[in-house]
Amino acid sequence: MPSAIVIGGGVAGLTAGAELADRGLLVTLFERESVLGYHASGRSAAMFEKGYGPAAVQHLTEASETAHIAAGVLSPRELMLVGSADQAAAFHADVAALNLAEIPPADAISRVPILSAAKVTHAALSPTARDLDTDRVLQRAARRIRNAGGTIVTRADVRAIQHDGDGWTVSTDDEVTANLLINAAGAWADQIASLAGVAPIGLQPKRRSMARLPAPGGHDVTGWPMLMGVDEGWYAKPDAGGWIVSPSEADPVDPCDAWPDDMVLATGIARYEAIVTEPVTRVETSWAGLRTFPPDGVPALGPDPDHPGFIWCAGQGGYGFQTAPAAARLTAQLALGQTPDLDAETVVALNPRRFR
Repeated sequence: MPSAIVIGGGVAGLTAGAELADRGLLVTLFERESVLGYHASGRSAAMFEKGYGPAAVQHLTEASETAHIAAGVLSPRELMLVGSADQAAAFHADVAALNLAEIPPADAISRVPILSAAKVTHAALSPTARDLDTDRVLQRAARRIRNAGGTIVTRADVRAIQHDGDGWTVSTDDEVTANLLINAAGAWADQIASLAGVAPIGLQPKRRSMARLPAPGGHDVTGWPMLMGVDEGWYAKPDAGGWIVSPSEADPVDPCDAWPDDMVLATGIARYEAIVTEPVTRVETSWAGLRTFPPDGVPALGPDPDHPGFIWCAGQGGYGFQTAPAAARLTAQLALGQTPDLDAETVVALNPRRFR
């Protein structure tokens, strides 16, 4: 029976593993942490927005919509961009890039009453944005792997990777050999490549912080849109009855269990406070996650050009959940030598060969 080892228990590894399991491969997935989705996947803003990201990412997102709908993981949540008078040029650039529809500032304030009428002079809306149930995506993919006879191993620290004519052998507490090795290790994907004797592709983890606040002004925020500042200078979003605010930073860091920088978080909250009427008086909790990008900002999906049995599924940046169904399907198709159902231009744009 053909087999695959997947390294990484976030959304990339779980969904790629599920696609391979559905195609008849015996999948063994290794996750270094004690739970699945611990790092970037567990710290996502959980939005689906087809206009977000580079062209290749937008194509993956578009191709993922049907699968997300069928899985029942999407729910209504508008995305609203707001800006002040001195941000007009950048606001209009964002509107064009994200394909938003401008709305009167009064309409924006009617949706989110804490917005300042004195400061909000520009507003735009994406009525097609939606919330994404990230936990359901992860758990559904894990069930697909297990139901097909696969194994998911947590607390699995990969110590060595060897390749010979029979395939790839990965050593944790035990040794497992498989035909294919799927590198979905997120911020650690270049390190896994080096361990396997494969050239890294230049992945860079970037920190993004969040703070959870009480619902501002005692409002019921349940139906409010996600708010985004101009030039992605901050965002805010309802969260289980509360309100999360992020400075939207993208600060390069080494692979790690990320934690927020208090000064960066304070600066982002100040940018948010400048455009609302309710001051931030209390932060309930804060956290940070790593979004990992290749040099060109586009994910790397497919076989390594020098080691065809080593499959990259890495560099998803902040787009991992919204692109997961199509990215996983493409990864599985390329790993098995099948013809992709995505357009050829997008497949080329995602090919790891571009880094050699």
